[in-house]
Amino acid sequence: MTAIPTKLEGCFIIEPNVFYDDRGYFMESYNEARFEEQTGQKVHFVQDNQSHSTKGVLRGLHYQTGEHAQAKLVRVLEGEVLDVAVDVRPESATYGEHVTVLLTAENKKQLFVPRGFAHGFIVLSETASFFYKCDNFYNKESEGGILFNDPELNIDWQLPTENLIISYKDQVLPNLKNARPIW
Repeated sequence: MTAIPTKLEGCFIIEPNVFYDDRGYFMESYNEARFEEQTGQKVHFVQDNQSHSTKGVLRGLHYQTGEHAQAKLVRVLEGEVLDVAVDVRPESATYGEHVTVLLTAENKKQLFVPRGFAHGFIVLSETASFFYKCDNFYNKESEGGILFNDPELNIDWQLPTENLIISYKDQVLPNLKNARPIW
């Protein structure tokens, strides 16, 4: 695997080594020792989550606060999504900045989203299966979120707003300025 740093400290694009032959392919999707060596991050994942969505579904921007903050390693098993990580660490030089990465079943890239980041994605293909590992258990009381179309973030979701499918809960999230503090 190769870990490629993004402009946001601690956030990495992970490119696995994929071995193809006439039977298909093999890849190691995660190896704790290699991950730590490549990223300098010591992370112990404790929960795996998976979702399946149709084109235009936008999930996010979500995070967990305080002692329940989560780091995530995300990837796509089927389809194509635009994945977004937003730095919400108040002490960070890149506070309020974001990165976007196209994650597909074909490119097999992953994104490591450290604690202190909001995360979301939009499905660009007809359907997509999204998989992610978390280093902390979900805690409903610790939910935080930021409105997907906050003008301060200026995220290009690559689909017209009228084509987006967004839960009511995500439609009424606050903007970054009024969001729940991460710590």
